[in-house]
Amino acid sequence: MTSTESGELDGLKVMVIDDSKTIRRTAETLLKKAGCDVVTSNDGFEALAKILEHQPDIIFVDIMMPRLDGYQTCALIKNNKMYRDIPVIMLSSKDGLFDRARGKIVGSEQYLTKPFTRDELLGAIKQYVQKKAS
Repeated sequence: MTSTESGELDGLKVMVIDDSKTIRRTAETLLKKAGCDVVTSNDGFEALAKILEHQPDIIFVDIMMPRLDGYQTCALIKNNKMYRDIPVIMLSSKDGLFDRARGKIVGSEQYLTKPFTRDELLGAIKQYVQKKAS
């Protein structure tokens, strides 16, 4: 691993919420290689408990999940005073205007379409890291 690949994301706590084990593993592998500490969750209910415990710096959440979908999960995070400043990035296999708009309404910062690339994932985090520093 080169020092440029790691470094600015070292120690950043990232949560990935997705009911697909493949997506969770892929994101976790890419993020760990970039130096992030990664917490994964397979649904919104499990994630809400883990947010309290792990205090992530940024959260990626799938839209289509059983029990509590990504919109509901994002809304619950954003309606909590302790967590509303954590950036939430929606993940979806659908790239519709309606889905993007609905994501904004519940408070998400960004919307990534699956399958996402390493650059898209890290780019979204870097955007957040720059915002946090300024």
